[in-house]
Parts: sequence; C-alpha cells; structure tokens
Amino acid sequence: MNNILQQISRPTHIAALASFRFIFGLILFAGVMRFAVNGWITDLYISPTFYFKYFGFEFVQPLDSLGMHLVFVVMGISFLLIAIGYWYRIASIMAFLSFTYVELIDKTNYLNHYYFVSLVGLILIFLPADRYFSLRTILKPEDEVTQIPAYKIGVLKLQLGIVYFYAGLAKLNADWLLNALPLKIWLPAKANIPILGSLLSKTWVAYVFSWFGAFYDLLIPFFLLMKKYRAFAYFFVIVFHLATYFLFQIGMFPFVMIGATIIFFSTDWHIKYQQKLLHLLRIKQIESPTNKPLKSNKILLTGFALFFAFQLMFPFRFLVYPGKLFWTEQGYRFSWRVMLMEKAGYATFHVTNPENGRSWEVNNYDYLTPNQEKMMSTQADMIIQFAHFLEKKYQNEGIKNPIITVECYATLNGSPTQLMIDPTLDLTKVNDTFAPKKWILPFNPNL
Repeated sequence: MNNILQQISRPTHIAALASFRFIFGLILFAGVMRFAVNGWITDLYISPTFYFKYFGFEFVQPLDSLGMHLVFVVMGISFLLIAIGYWYRIASIMAFLSFTYVELIDKTNYLNHYYFVSLVGLILIFLPADRYFSLRTILKPEDEVTQIPAYKIGVLKLQLGIVYFYAGLAKLNADWLLNALPLKIWLPAKANIPILGSLLSKTWVAYVFSWFGAFYDLLIPFFLLMKKYRAFAYFFVIVFHLATYFLFQIGMFPFVMIGATIIFFSTDWHIKYQQKLLHLLRIKQIESPTNKPLKSNKILLTGFALFFAFQLMFPFRFLVYPGKLFWTEQGYRFSWRVMLMEKAGYATFHVTNPENGRSWEVNNYDYLTPNQEKMMSTQADMIIQFAHFLEKKYQNEGIKNPIITVECYATLNGSPTQLMIDPTLDLTKVNDTFAPKKWILPFNPNL
C-alpha cells in the first residue's frame, strides 16, 4: 500500500494539467457561446411551463429570462477564466456550480457529456491547474509551480478512462454486438452523405461500426497510456469522434473528448506546444526563481479515492432492477451508456373525475415542449412526474382526487410497438423512488 501511495504521489511535471485546463476551458467557453447563439437558453430553460426533475433535486428551479441569461454569462466567463488561468479557483467553482445547476433544471436535457463536464469541473476545483502556463504565472512568476504529485494529473486520466471503458462495457450486449442495433437503424438514414453514404446502407458496415466501437472504447485508454502506441491511439481518437460528430450531430462532446485526451501525452510534448503558443502570442514566460514542488495532500487523496470508488460502482446499480435495462431505464443514466438504443413511443394520459365519472384525454403539448414530450413518452420516471403535475393542476381546478392513467406504447431498437406501462394503474397513487417500478410491463421482443 505504501508503495502505491509513493508511486501516485511522486513529483511529476505540471505541463499536462495546464494544457488540459487551457483546452477544456476554451472548448466549454465555445460550447456556451454556441448554446446562446442558437437560442437554446430560451428554448430549454425559459419557454417550458413544466420541468422534469432529478430525484432528490426537485428544489432546483429555473430563474426568469434575465436570470437564466446571466447564469450563462457567468458560466461562459468562468470557463474563459479557467482557460487563461486567471482567478482560477473562483472561476472553477462558478463554472461547476452554474453548469451543474443548469444541468439539473430539466431531466429531459440529460446527456452523458453534460455529466462528464460536471465531474471534470468538480475535479478541477481541487487541482492547481493555474500554476503553470497561465495568466496568473505571467503576471506573478513567483506563483509558478512545475512539480506536482502525479495523482493530480492521474485523476483526470482515470476520469477519461472510466468514461471510455464503461462505455465499452455497456456495448457488450446482444443488441449491439449480435444485431448491430441501433446502428443498423441509424446508418442507412445517412446514406445521402457524399462519397461514403452508399456504404452506410450496408448491413455489414453497421456490424463493423458496432464491433469497432466496442473495442475502441474498451481499449483506447490503455493504448493512450503506452508511449509506444500513443500517437497511433490518438489518431483513432480523432477519427472516431469526428465520425460520430458528422454522422450523429451530438454537439460538442466529440471535441471535448478530443481535447481532453491530450492529457495522456508526455511532458515534453506539452511544453513544446505551450512554448510555441506563447511565442506566437509574443508572451515571455519568466520562470520563478523560488519554484517549489507542491506536496501531496492526504485529505485530498482520500477524497479522490472515495469519489472514484463511487463512480466505479454506481453504473452497476442496474443489476438490482428486474427487466431489460433499455426498456425500464432503471439505472441507465449516469452510467456512460452512449447511443446504445433507438427508443420511441407515445403516451396518452387519461383523466377521470371520480365524482361524476367524466373522462378526457390530455394534450401533452399544452404543457410540454416537443423535446420534453418525446423524452417523457418512453421514460417511466418522467411519466410519473408529469402525472403528478396533472394531478395538482386538476386539483387546483376543483377536482379533489383525479384518477390519471396512461396509455404508453414504445418500440425499442426496431421491435414491434408494445405497451410499456400498466394502463389500469392510477398514476397519482405511485411515487417516483429508487425502488423497482413493477408497473412497467415486461419487454417482449417476440411480438
């Protein structure tokens, strides 16, 4: 044990951490600007009349229009300050809090890379990433540090490794490997792409993509750790993520991963390109005459150990739930299951006034945006939340105990459409908890 502690606490150069800070901050700053320019602040966080909450975070509410736009201003400035390494500690805290706050407002906007950004943002708060190659050390050379404990870079490598490896483990299922699903559905839809489009309609191509994707995710972090194969592996990082970007339009995630993965490169590589950039900007970095290595912090090291122990275990919580994971989605989120299924459906809510027996259907679009309605229609926890929202609405209109049921049909990876929720269940009598949702009907692939 002592040997392990000595190994992860050994002094190592800070250059890789500084590069990570610079690129991560710039990419996220660009992402915030892209979000604002496209009008998504209004579309996702101001226009909706109802928001789906994460369990335990029901108290998180959006601000008014001015407030939400100010949150994004703070977020953008914070990521830019992280990139240049100025007021870093305050900026990293504000970036983490503002980004995570926005992420928690509405569950229908969940994406794996939002979760990844929050985790990295939290980690960066506790790392001295501004002590080298930063505006801080340009203005105050005496603050420069070149040697830090190895684990302060290793934690970011481990975080990236978890994302990749767990995404690979999630692909080890029959739908992905034996049936090439959902790629067999998605790729033919891209057949109009110039040059390679005609290949995407071929079934064998879907199988090649599926198997390559699984092996890529499982093996890429290990190849990146090996100096001999690092350049070769990084070439595949670029190819893989650019391919997913152009084929599936998944936002900034490919660029976040391409940028973040450079942390695996050697100290000499980072110093070389940092010096080139400083020369290009005509900035002279003055080395500190009193440069001392930062010492290991046992409390911080213990905190990181607990943090990653949780991350390693949490994705396996799906094992305690019965039924097909992709159908019930219990334990699906926050588990690095990236683009593994094609699921669609619709949910028709029926309301009955028990006092007079009158029944009617709800028009979901009276309360939900198209994206919210789409996401809710195939996810049981959101169906329950919307039912309780309707219950309160009708109670406020004078119906004391409305009975609310749902007729929910869904299809999974091209399967026949089938009922997903017990249509006789009064949803007002059910609460969303971590307990198994026994009222989700079993998936039958043979219909």
